[in-house]
Amino acid sequence: MSQPHEIEYTLIFHSSTLEKAEAEPVEKGWEEEKINHSMELLYAEQFSVDYYDNGYTMLNIKESGRYLVVPKGQQVPADIPQDVVVIQRPLDNIYLAATSAMDLFSNLDSVNQITLSGTKKEGWYINEAKEAFRQGNMVYAGKYNAPDYERILSKSCDLAIESTMIYHSPEVKEQLENLGIPVLVERSSYESHPLGRMEWIKLYGALLGKDELAKACFQEQVKNLEAVMNQQPTGKTAAFFYISSNGYVNVRKSGDYVAKIIQLAGGSYVPENLEENENALSTMNMQMEAFYAAAREADYLIYNSTVDGQLYTLKQLLDKSSILADFKAVKQGHVWCTEKNLFQETMGLGNLILDINKLFTEENPKDEEMTYLYQLK
Repeated sequence: MSQPHEIEYTLIFHSSTLEKAEAEPVEKGWEEEKINHSMELLYAEQFSVDYYDNGYTMLNIKESGRYLVVPKGQQVPADIPQDVVVIQRPLDNIYLAATSAMDLFSNLDSVNQITLSGTKKEGWYINEAKEAFRQGNMVYAGKYNAPDYERILSKSCDLAIESTMIYHSPEVKEQLENLGIPVLVERSSYESHPLGRMEWIKLYGALLGKDELAKACFQEQVKNLEAVMNQQPTGKTAAFFYISSNGYVNVRKSGDYVAKIIQLAGGSYVPENLEENENALSTMNMQMEAFYAAAREADYLIYNSTVDGQLYTLKQLLDKSSILADFKAVKQGHVWCTEKNLFQETMGLGNLILDINKLFTEENPKDEEMTYLYQLK
């Protein structure tokens, strides 16, 4: 894997990337450009989008910055503010290190534009990504904190899409930018509302020039949820957790989007009143005794397999802690487990809401009726 000081020679042979980022500006200055309209957002709070008269699009991402998308064949206006990152279409070779965005690209029929992945083939659960690897259209280009600069340059990378994890390795972001590769840092994981996370498909639609398709995809998801979201609360409670290797119970805080999913499905999340504190993480660890006191009477237990690994039987769960045998949900057979692909499929959060609503409203929901949940027996 190349280090920054080892790749200076590569720039001589891959100047096209730099030339693209430094296209000759037109005489018209940026101050003369006018906003035509702004994107309507229903739930997302971490970004906004402004559309300009001459086809330019400005993506504004909280705490990440401003990104000016320049249409294919159009030049960069003069006097762009220094804080604005210029992204020029076409975007044919994207390096994606933010895994949550892959499903959004998939729903926009644009996985073919991601040719460089920050996740290895075996790490993907999204079929389109796995197929792109199989066909050789997507290659592994190193993790977000240790990218393969030489491979990225050899592909004439147009854009790197990173999660906020990149801020733990600022030298990587700086090096990519030094090589003429714009870096977009996305914040969909900071949306507290699950539909806000799904609404990020509109940002990627604006980035790729597929605004109408993105809007239609999002509207379809909202329409599918209308009946459930308009229902009266069921009075049911559910805990969402996993047990760590050292015996702690990892749970979501009350303001987390998973807690909101349970609420939108017609129930209440337990443990209650786990409010945010100085720790920005959306999860926290509890002693088993504290979890027992808070969640013993929960109507449903949902085990998060995406971190700890999948379980298939109640015995496997009880092997982790025999105390769970005294929980109401265990006694009544209301214990469910998530599929491993859940958190990679951002647009599937609506189906998770529908899954949990089935738990709350149907007498004996079947595994085959579910998208992301299956019952432990």
